[in-house]
Amino acid sequence: MEGARSALSTRFVARQPIFDSAEQVFGYELLFRDSLENYFRATDQEDAARSTLDSTFFLGLDALCDQHYAFVNCTRDVLLDYAPLLPPQQTVIEILETVVPDATVMEACKRLREAGYLIALDDFVAEDPREALTGLVDIIKVDMRATRADEQAALVKRLGKQHRMLAEKVETRQEFQAARALGFTYFQGYFFRKPEVMAARDIPANRLNYLRLLQAVSRPDLDFRELEGLVKCEVALCYRLLRYLNSAVFCFGNEIHSVRHALSILGEREIRRWMRLVVTIGAGEQKSSELVATTLIRARFCELLAPKVPHGDSDLFLMGLMSLMDVILEIPMPEVLGKVPIDKAIKAVILGHPSHLRTIYRLMLAQESGEWNAVDELAKLLHLGKEEIATSYWEAMQWARQVTAK
Repeated sequence: MEGARSALSTRFVARQPIFDSAEQVFGYELLFRDSLENYFRATDQEDAARSTLDSTFFLGLDALCDQHYAFVNCTRDVLLDYAPLLPPQQTVIEILETVVPDATVMEACKRLREAGYLIALDDFVAEDPREALTGLVDIIKVDMRATRADEQAALVKRLGKQHRMLAEKVETRQEFQAARALGFTYFQGYFFRKPEVMAARDIPANRLNYLRLLQAVSRPDLDFRELEGLVKCEVALCYRLLRYLNSAVFCFGNEIHSVRHALSILGEREIRRWMRLVVTIGAGEQKSSELVATTLIRARFCELLAPKVPHGDSDLFLMGLMSLMDVILEIPMPEVLGKVPIDKAIKAVILGHPSHLRTIYRLMLAQESGEWNAVDELAKLLHLGKEEIATSYWEAMQWARQVTAK
């Protein structure tokens, strides 16, 4: 019973990606709905429960972080009492700014480091009271909103040779580029969800092909000959079609041998769904893997909520999928939506205009970002329970991980 509760509790976690300078995922900061301290205290009543927690909770952690590092916020109590329960090969112990660096804390840091953990100082600033800990940590996180540019540069110059410097709350492409130029090693924030500044109005040929595919599957009546021709023009897309349809995800009894064969046995709904999925993955191949994953998680999460919330005739999978299509295709969103014939409610909500889908859309964003108070308020408006929202998001993450596995 304890193990089942622990496994369920792992679902009440959001994650924020941390990238390296090449925009590849290094790890995720985990945002717990309830604090990690409360989580441990709620489930860890005796030594047997500790063992259960270690096995069930961190099976979930591996699924959340997909073999990347998990950055876990540690209060003093968590640092001293519970941090050793975390798997050292996958965990970055993140010491909060509220932790006083006394002798007990310093000794705990030494033990954790010797055990193989990476240690980070969160929200480090000039004249930080945790200065004494800098010799015991690997990563120093600097809040780009709470420090000036000259302070950031000074911190990198003073500490960057012995530590990996992490810029957090990086929200735009320009901020990412500026932080990278300063010498930061890692970058945390949602800058990857923002489109590049587009200098030219002409759409590149490869992006145009993906847009044409989205156009084709968004028309009321499908033209199968046109779809076959468009898929065959994209070798990588053609390969993905055969690979995904032959996978266990689609559960076909027989192997699929050609594009025409695939289209002939798929119903219209599945063709539309598959084409949108594969276009998203294909178009995002040169982008951050986290961008594609986020897009697919959004789409599947909204789809799982669809039977439980009022949404009219709108396709909630499509709403989630299109929400980041401007970044994936590197085309301004009004232009993307102007060329793809999707319903007015989806277009309106994505562009920030009034729409009956707005509450669902806001819930999608709040759950993704771990804004738990907003999740609770929106859940009430939609008459949804916390557990069904958490479970739907968890299942969406596992689905996205499965369909993007190489």
